[in-house]
Amino acid sequence: MSVRGQGASVSAGPFGVMRRALRVLETVDRHPGGVPEAVLARELGLPGVVVRELAEALELEGYLALEDGLWVLGGAVAVLGQQNREQLVRVRMEHRLAELRDELGAAVYFSRYHDGELTVEVVSAAEHAPAVREWVDFRATAHASAIGKCLLSQLDHDGRRDHLSRHPVARLTARTITDQQQLMHRLECQPATVPVLDIQEYALGTVCAAVPVTAGSTVGCLATSLPVGQVHRLRAAAELLAERAAPLMLAMAV
Repeated sequence: MSVRGQGASVSAGPFGVMRRALRVLETVDRHPGGVPEAVLARELGLPGVVVRELAEALELEGYLALEDGLWVLGGAVAVLGQQNREQLVRVRMEHRLAELRDELGAAVYFSRYHDGELTVEVVSAAEHAPAVREWVDFRATAHASAIGKCLLSQLDHDGRRDHLSRHPVARLTARTITDQQQLMHRLECQPATVPVLDIQEYALGTVCAAVPVTAGSTVGCLATSLPVGQVHRLRAAAELLAERAAPLMLAMAV
């Protein structure tokens, strides 16, 4: 399975933030005794205010620490190579998603495409933010959900064809796209920086939005769902998802 190249179009937005944050970590790592903010900015070629914002965000996550005016690697970096890394990443992700769920007032989902299949790995829902009822297996209905279309749009042409050959399109509601060529065209034309929407394609009464979450070789997405009566909130919710994707990508990548 190959991932579609994303080129320079993702140099801005959450992808750009993640890459700059990783560069900050790499640069600090080259200074075992710590590095002043001014030197960090000069070596990175970034404005001081940008470096400060990135460093402070990394400090909040435990990846950096400020000691006597020098930035050094934080305690969270030390455990990344240990066996509990996967558990640490999941705990951080669940915490982030719970915060986002409460901010949105809607359920939030993190999903991946791995070994040819869609998996919804983390769902953050609550009484005031119920999750979508999985009335048909999500793995078999990627063509109809915002999550599925967001993941498929990140694959290359052959990867999408392979998936649809194993999980043919099927009508779930009157709004479901059942023409495979039309679906393939939409996936091919989906911009990497534009949220994918599902307006009652998977289930009547529900609307969803999803944005890509790409870290290393991971093909993933962050999504939310709302009752159709709140469809007017969907665009704003999608924009907030895109803004919050960067910290999630960072937690997965380092």
